[in-house]
Amino acid sequence: MNCLLRDFVQRGEVEIKTGPFGTQLKASEYVEQGTPVLNVKNLGYSTVVKSKLDQVGPSTIERLSMHILHCGDIVFGRKGAVDRHAYISGEEEGWMQGSDCIRVRVKTEKINSRYLSYYFLTPEHRTFMINMCSHGTTMASLNQKILEMIEVPLPDRSVQDGIVSLLRMLDDKVELNQKINQNLQQQAFILFDRFLSVEHSSKCPLSRIAMINPKRILKKGKYARYIDMAQLSTSGSFPNGWEIKPYNGGMRFSNGDTLLARITPCLENGKTAYIDFLGENEVAFGSTEYVVISSRGEYPPEFFYCLARCPSFVDYAVKNMNGSSGRQRVSAEAIGNYVLPMLSDDELSEFRSTVPCLFRAMRNNSIENMSLAQLRDALLPKLMSGEIDVSDIRF
Repeated sequence: MNCLLRDFVQRGEVEIKTGPFGTQLKASEYVEQGTPVLNVKNLGYSTVVKSKLDQVGPSTIERLSMHILHCGDIVFGRKGAVDRHAYISGEEEGWMQGSDCIRVRVKTEKINSRYLSYYFLTPEHRTFMINMCSHGTTMASLNQKILEMIEVPLPDRSVQDGIVSLLRMLDDKVELNQKINQNLQQQAFILFDRFLSVEHSSKCPLSRIAMINPKRILKKGKYARYIDMAQLSTSGSFPNGWEIKPYNGGMRFSNGDTLLARITPCLENGKTAYIDFLGENEVAFGSTEYVVISSRGEYPPEFFYCLARCPSFVDYAVKNMNGSSGRQRVSAEAIGNYVLPMLSDDELSEFRSTVPCLFRAMRNNSIENMSLAQLRDALLPKLMSGEIDVSDIRF
């Protein structure tokens, strides 16, 4: 049975609420430490992107308490990528809804809110949202009226719960792998920071130990993996995906290379990747707005990914950007001129014996997550349409 959200809204079983107006919540109220604010930049695909979170203090929370988020809420952005949304879990309970967001809150036992969030991931729904929100505008725009027009297949609650249980098993494994990767990456950063925090007798420019934009051969028109800027993570080493397309220009790279976004705001946001998933002698390509950093052989290649994530290095790169406002870039030459301590043989040996195995584990977990996500995406429309009967599946 398909149901319009409007019917549930009219009966008070679903509430749709826009975030505080801009005059109610100003950037000047943001604080260093406080309650996170969920803005459109933090919306993924049924997930919360927890990097670059704005925060507000207790007085703002008290004044705008009607916009506090609760577990089970579903949050959309009002402008831009309207096909993305975040499901609010227990970890985000008590956060604040941002001005550029609109919230859906389920108030009836007839609907499992996580089931609703999964439906919002289906190609059918995402196509609907893009078409409805892009009509006659230069930027996709979402409002309550459009949300109320969403038609949702709504089986019995027991069926909804079964579908959620199956899909959550996949998502929980993905989340576990992500947390493991965060821990592994942090271990690498701790070792990196320890080495660079002690006094060293000599220093050198980055270009002395690394090649900046090394030559990689890829013939024009040859099909190869392409990694778009949007697919680079702001926090992890593994990209969010890639596509196969003919090479027609762009930065080329291979295993062992680190990709660093050189343009604002991608550089400030931490768009970075470590390439370790290509085939032997495989060359991939991507945006012209990448700087590629590759070891000259003395330092382990993973060292340069850790460097690219180092706050002092990012700060240096940002301060050395040039160009017109809004389109500033850091040059490959400026990156190569960055000065850092030269590690001792013992330090390099310890790094080499410890960090590469951490990155291999992160790569394996990330590849598994891609497979799990593909399985979920394949199951999702079949479960929602009833093509696969969840009652026939044993958990």
